[in-house]
Amino acid sequence: MPLTPVADLIASARPGGLGAFNVITLEHAEAIAAAAESANRPVVLQLSENTAIYHGNLAPLALACLRIAADSTAAIAVHLDHATSPELVRAAVDLGIRSVMYDGSTLDYAANVATTADITRWCHDRDVHVEAELGEVGGKDGAHAPGVRTDPDEAVEFVAATGVDALAVAVGSSHAMHTRTATLDNDLIAHLAAKVPVPLVLHGSSGVPDEGLRAAVEHGITKVNIATRLNVLMTEAIRTTLATDPTLSDPRKYLTPARTAIHTEVVHFLHLLAP
Repeated sequence: MPLTPVADLIASARPGGLGAFNVITLEHAEAIAAAAESANRPVVLQLSENTAIYHGNLAPLALACLRIAADSTAAIAVHLDHATSPELVRAAVDLGIRSVMYDGSTLDYAANVATTADITRWCHDRDVHVEAELGEVGGKDGAHAPGVRTDPDEAVEFVAATGVDALAVAVGSSHAMHTRTATLDNDLIAHLAAKVPVPLVLHGSSGVPDEGLRAAVEHGITKVNIATRLNVLMTEAIRTTLATDPTLSDPRKYLTPARTAIHTEVVHFLHLLAP
């Protein structure tokens, strides 16, 4: 089926949340797409700048994700996550990706606004959806560090000045958490949702327990980004499989249960976010 725009997925997920899962290997993409089909839910395949660096080029995995999305019976979008380079944004759009996150959070506020606005104008001229971030997300020593939160008035100002289509906000989560112990500020989420005129995105969702994610969606989070949780389960499955047979050398034999572990967890999250 044709690639589905992220804006359409957000609309179709409501009143629930839209699950967005980071892809590092082909097995991630295959498992996430299959899970979307099993759960009959929309989904976003996300490719980060770090993943592009790891593979040496965005194109091979991005093109694979685009083909998987196009061939799937589920509604799937492909999204560039945490791009700090305008050149990478342009490369993604040239490949056919219609949704990008530009991350100017390490810049000072004025530079972040100016650069994000320029990239948003360029993307909108090509019908590309733009997500941005106000401040840094935790795990990167920034706005999701303890006690740091997105200010609603500043968020409104930022969206108006940049024209972005979605905003990642700091409400208590943190990137790369291996334990699901983060506590979100639901009152702040509700305040932001009431004031900010674009969908809100939660990064660092792997560290939030199920009940916290459900409450976040109920209070106004629209898109929920998950990465580390899938990697933890994938690695656990590989370790378990290799431990049962020290002579195993065929990657298909240990990547199959790893892919299954991702599939199972994505199905769980999709039902959790949009019951």
